[in-house]
Amino acid sequence: MTLRSRQSYRRAQKLAPIVFLAPAIILLSVFLLYPLLYSFRLSFLDWNGLGSGARFNGLDNWERLLSDAIFWKSALNNIYLAVFSVLIQLPIAVVLAVVLDEAAKGSRILKILYFIPLLMSSVALGVLFKNIFDPNFGPINAILTELGLYGLTQDWLGDPNLALGSIIAVVCWQNVPFYMVLFLAALSSFPREIVEAANLDGASQNTIFWRLKLPHLQGTFRTAVLLAVIGSMRYFDLVYVMTDGGPEHSSEMMATYMYHTVFNSFEMGYGSTIASAMFIIITVIAAISMRLSKRFETEV
Repeated sequence: MTLRSRQSYRRAQKLAPIVFLAPAIILLSVFLLYPLLYSFRLSFLDWNGLGSGARFNGLDNWERLLSDAIFWKSALNNIYLAVFSVLIQLPIAVVLAVVLDEAAKGSRILKILYFIPLLMSSVALGVLFKNIFDPNFGPINAILTELGLYGLTQDWLGDPNLALGSIIAVVCWQNVPFYMVLFLAALSSFPREIVEAANLDGASQNTIFWRLKLPHLQGTFRTAVLLAVIGSMRYFDLVYVMTDGGPEHSSEMMATYMYHTVFNSFEMGYGSTIASAMFIIITVIAAISMRLSKRFETEV
């Protein structure tokens, strides 16, 4: 091979990754980076989203955001949803994954049954549970009434103290199957020879799980925590259908508040400020979650 051929070959080697990555970079730039930067630009405008009457107002939108009690309440609701998603969904998903991994007979049927909630549309699920939680005709209050537990009947979605908890319960029920599959895939890669050796040494199933399988799941835990936190911080559809952020903003999320601001109040500039703040908050919380989960991983 001549010197010129070798130089051409090396140049082609350097250009190959760029050529293969170019389509993905272009798509991400057009559909992710540009809208993000454009949203930040709109956050400095006073505009109703219609026509060309946009007016630059500096940091007025951001100053308004800092003193907006509804926004900070919605951000706190998102944090509550993220915390309970991690604390409820992941342990249940691990238990189900371990049970299905150990089960041989009938495990396929159980996997299908457990996975059904994730296959349902969030909008359809919201309509379903809105009827289930109905205080007059819903089955929950009907069952409590039949059992003579009249004192436990509630207006589940109409009570400011219960609305957010009801939504969290539905969100967890819907998303547990996703994390179950995630942990099940991780457990399927666990070497069976190690389990057999542990059984021969007289190790109990609890010891095998806590000492062998759980450390094997640490990387998956980090991924699951990150997905749960990010997903919870941008939740919209289920909340919008079930409560529309009410009553009294008790179940308001940042995404629903942004939607109301833009499409109900026609404040495109301030709505873009909320969207930009969402991006900043999600980025910070995701970074904190990754750091904390990494610290947990090193201590197990």
